[in-house]
Amino acid sequence: MWDQNHISRYGIGLMRNIFLILLFLNYAGIVLASQDQDFIAARKAFQAGDSKLLAMNFSNIKGHILESYVDYYQLQLSLDKAKLDKKIEIDIARIRDFLVRYQGSLLADKIRSEWLKILGETEQWELFAKEFPALIKEDSEISCYSLRQRFYISDNDVLNDALSLWLHRKDLPESCITLFDYLVAIKILTEEDVWKRIRIVLETGRIDVIKKSNQYLSKKYALNERRLNAANKNPLRYLGKYGQKIKTRADREVALFAMLRLLRKDLNRAYKFWPKIRKQFSQKDQSYFKAKLATRAAYKHDSRALTWFMEAANGSIPVLFSDKQLRWRTRAALRVKDWSVVLESINAMSILEQKTAAWRYWKARALKEQGGLEEARVIFLSLSRGHHFYGQLAGEELGIVSGALPQTYKIGEEEIIAIQKLPGIQRTLALYRLNFRIEATREWIWAIRGFNDKRLLAVSEIARRNNFYDIAINTANKTIGLHDFNLRYLTPHRAAVKKYLNKRNIDEALIYGLIRQESRFVEKAKSGAGAIGLMQLMPATAKWTAKKLGMRNYRRRLVSRVDTNLMLGTYYLEYILTLFDNQSVLASAAYNAGPSRAKKWQSDRSLEGAIYIETIPFKETRNYVKKVMSNSMYYASIFRHKSRSLKDRLGTIAPRLSKQKKI
Repeated sequence: MWDQNHISRYGIGLMRNIFLILLFLNYAGIVLASQDQDFIAARKAFQAGDSKLLAMNFSNIKGHILESYVDYYQLQLSLDKAKLDKKIEIDIARIRDFLVRYQGSLLADKIRSEWLKILGETEQWELFAKEFPALIKEDSEISCYSLRQRFYISDNDVLNDALSLWLHRKDLPESCITLFDYLVAIKILTEEDVWKRIRIVLETGRIDVIKKSNQYLSKKYALNERRLNAANKNPLRYLGKYGQKIKTRADREVALFAMLRLLRKDLNRAYKFWPKIRKQFSQKDQSYFKAKLATRAAYKHDSRALTWFMEAANGSIPVLFSDKQLRWRTRAALRVKDWSVVLESINAMSILEQKTAAWRYWKARALKEQGGLEEARVIFLSLSRGHHFYGQLAGEELGIVSGALPQTYKIGEEEIIAIQKLPGIQRTLALYRLNFRIEATREWIWAIRGFNDKRLLAVSEIARRNNFYDIAINTANKTIGLHDFNLRYLTPHRAAVKKYLNKRNIDEALIYGLIRQESRFVEKAKSGAGAIGLMQLMPATAKWTAKKLGMRNYRRRLVSRVDTNLMLGTYYLEYILTLFDNQSVLASAAYNAGPSRAKKWQSDRSLEGAIYIETIPFKETRNYVKKVMSNSMYYASIFRHKSRSLKDRLGTIAPRLSKQKKI
């Protein structure tokens, strides 16, 4: 047995060891904090282009998880200087050393990308060809340099690839101009190819892009750029002045451009003016404009859309329409429940477009409505396996409970520890800790590429533990076979949410579905439009709501605080729900796009909720409402709320002319 003195000495030794450990941890924390500040200073020096200050900070950052970033900053600045001053030689040895030391990293790929652009610009094609296969993330500028390199070695397939780019990319990077200049000069790109491109870019409405393409035509046949500017500035005035003076192909293209500009501004004026100049165009061009008119009408929910689509098709199967036009023809048919046109339009889409979940669902619905029950059932069954809006709706068509959670796979602690040790994950966490969210997100996307489900769930759990809710949700969303819907549908701030829900008549599942879509629970989230916080309140909306609530101490900076954001956001959402008789589809659309638009998108007849959503003109709002409603179903299941189908949640949208509260 140990005597009392032995025990006493052991206790003192233990206390000394604990003290030393705490002292070490404290010292390590101080060193880390100091290095964090050095990294922030280095980043600022890089942004300012100050290579001397950057070099000073680099010596202090040794051993930090973000050391590679400061190394990258230094090398990137040297490459930038070399590009500006053509006389400066590129230090190839330094580049290769960086690529070896940080092999497989995001930063290594970025440096390789920058190097390839320099090699392409200086036409060092042998070295370009050697380095290009190792690049992982290719952008359009490098794609064009790659085409030029392939043309240099007389690759037989390069011309087809170049022509595809010419006809399908609306804006071309400078790296492609030299190639296309040459292809036009040697008449591989024909005058007809140039006219095809001009028609494509005229649709964009971008004068700068149109003028670039126009340079490939001889002066004799080119568009009159003075008239082009006039048509862009005031299309109706231009058409009134030049509409009866259409003599050349260039005149027709500018007149069509003016008609498209007018159509975007005022559908009815465009429709009324078209007969005045229509006969000066070929049947093909008349169908082209009529299809544009029909598409715009469908977008505007104009009842004439289907008639105009029929006139544009000139009695034939609408294979002449683009996928975009067929999407809107389908939506116009859905508004009036013309299931035969719905089916015909979907069947005319490209194979790739037909495979999307939306059109598979509506094709099955059209088949079912016309008696093709077995064929519809096959599509519903396949679609129901997807964990999304259309998968839920398809499942309900088969009697499957919508929103039911699949079996949860719980990731093991040892798997989490192993993944957390990966440098890419550590860099992601460090960048998030320093609030460099853009860099952190890029690092995360790079780090998890190619991960299997187990690894994705491990990363998601790591992010959750660090309160990086957006990473956690977005990563868990990527799993294919193994799922943890408690990670996909996180429920942070629940006590704070409940505090305000007790005062508001709002479904908890709806509010969580909305917040998940709005901000992914990022407290300081700020959109490009200026929306702030968990519930993404616009400053004017927040100020108006604060006034309604009688907040005397309201300040804009308060909106990003969780408590204030939830107080204002839940009040505003309840207000919108009241405007729309607690119809959550309309309220969700109004929350995203504004109450007046949500009302405007109603029909003069009752609409199935899913059809109202599918025909929302704004793609962002259309997808937003689908996701909010789908989210709500999963949250209802997580919260163990009373079972309610998605179709029930979507409900029926009342006619626009029915009595509604003033908006």
